[in-house]
Amino acid sequence: MLVTNALEREFIIEEGSRNIPLTDPHSAWSVERVLDFYAPNYPILTTATIKGPEILNDKLRFVFQSTIGTKG
Repeated sequence: MLVTNALEREFIIEEGSRNIPLTDPHSAWSVERVLDFYAPNYPILTTATIKGPEILNDKLRFVFQSTIGTKG
């Protein structure tokens, strides 16, 4: 018998050399909705790009990467 399990999502804000972990506010939300949810608390997310998903330690990891201060 084949058994499937949904992977837990993990969100990270990548700001320079700092990584800030965020909890998944609601598993049914899209990644963009999660980004919008956290943007009032982390204004840097208003211009962030989304990297992922990447499977790491049985979790789906999404990285919100800041584009502020990036040349080119």
